[in-house]
Amino acid sequence: MAIATAITSALLTAGTVGLPAAQAAPHTAFKAADAAAAVDAANIGGTAWGKDAKGGLRVTVDSTVSAAELAKLKNATAKFGSGVTIERATGVFKPLLSSGDAIYGGGYRCSLGFNVVKGGTYYFLTAGHCGDVANTWYTNSSQTTLIGPTTGSSFPGNDYALVRYDNTSLSHPGGFTVADPFVGESVTRRGSTTGTKTGQVTALNVTVHYSGGGTVRGMIQTTVCAEPGDSGGALYDGTKALGITSGGSGNCSVGGTTFYQPVREAADKYGVTVY
Repeated sequence: MAIATAITSALLTAGTVGLPAAQAAPHTAFKAADAAAAVDAANIGGTAWGKDAKGGLRVTVDSTVSAAELAKLKNATAKFGSGVTIERATGVFKPLLSSGDAIYGGGYRCSLGFNVVKGGTYYFLTAGHCGDVANTWYTNSSQTTLIGPTTGSSFPGNDYALVRYDNTSLSHPGGFTVADPFVGESVTRRGSTTGTKTGQVTALNVTVHYSGGGTVRGMIQTTVCAEPGDSGGALYDGTKALGITSGGSGNCSVGGTTFYQPVREAADKYGVTVY
C-alpha cells in the first residue's frame, strides 16, 4: 500500500468574527514583540497570536474564552492601541486525534505529512502530538501492515515527529522542497479526514495556547479548514513544503482557523531532507 506524501494534521476550522481592537490611540513606538509578551503573560487558554501583514499583532480567541477573560486580554493590550487586533473564532483550539484511515498507532488515526530522507534511510514527518501517543505506526486500522517506529517527537513547544519506514514494500513518493510561507500566500492542506482543502496564510510566528493544555510557538496560521484525524498532514503551495497540521478550531462545513508547525524547523531538527 502506498502512503501519500501529504496527508494533513488533525485540525479544525472556524469562521471568525472581528472584535473591536483596544480603543486607546496607536502607540507611537509599537512593538509587536511587546504586545505578544503582554498576551502571553495573560495566560489565557484558547488564544493564538502573531504578526499580521501590516506589522501589528493579530490575536484570535476561541469559544472557550469567557467574557471576563476577553476583558482581561483587552486590558492587557490596551496600551498598544490599534496595533493589536482581537478576533473571535468559532470552535475550540486544540490538537485533534481520531480513529479512521490514514496512519494508525496507539488507538489513534493521524495523517502523514512529508516524506524525508537521511543517509539513505527514509522517514516521514507528522505532528508531535501524534508521535507522543504511538511508538509504532501502521497503514490500516487493524494495524496489520507495518510502517515503522516513531524515532523522534516534540510536543508541546513544537509539534513535529519523525517516523521511519521499516516496511520496504511501501512506496514513499516525493516532489517537494522546503520553503518559508508568507502572509497572504494561497496554500493547500491534505488530511486523512477531509482530503484536500485550500485557504490563505493569515499570520506567522504564532503562539497558540490550546484549550485543555499545551502551548506551541512559531506556528503558521491559516483559513484552511480541518477536522479530527487531519493532524500531521501537509500544508503546501505547489511543490513548496510549508507546514505540518497542528491544530485549530471549527470544521469543513463552517470553515475555520488552523495552525501549522513550519516544516523547515522540523527538518533542521532531525537533519532530514524533504524530497
